Amino acid sequence: MSRYREWDLSCKVYVGNLGSSASKHEIESAFSKYGPLRNVWVARNPPGFAFVEFEDPRDAEDAVRGLDGTRCCGTRVRVEMSNGRSRRGGSRRGPMRYSRAAPLLLFSPPD
Repeated sequence: MSRYREWDLSCKVYVGNLGSSASKHEIESAFSKYGPLRNVWVARNPPGFAFVEFEDPRDAEDAVRGLDGTRCCGTRVRVEMSNGRSRRGGSRRGPMRYSRAAPLLLFSPPD
């Protein structure tokens, strides 16, 4: 099974606001009603979100329309197409790098 970060973005759905007890089986059950699934990954540390990969992008879009705002795993979930960006401020290519260059100091000459 491939890592969720390598899944096809056109078929990848983000599921947010999940409770800490969300199970892969419950998510599979809810999402498989919209079409065949390739993968399901549930976050454990920190908990609260998951990714679902469909075989067909149209099924992924239907699931987003049908399940966003509904109850799943005991909570009202947010369901949207994955955008491939990390919620920690980085991107698929990794975290941002900052320059170690000295800061520019501005001063005015003495009178």
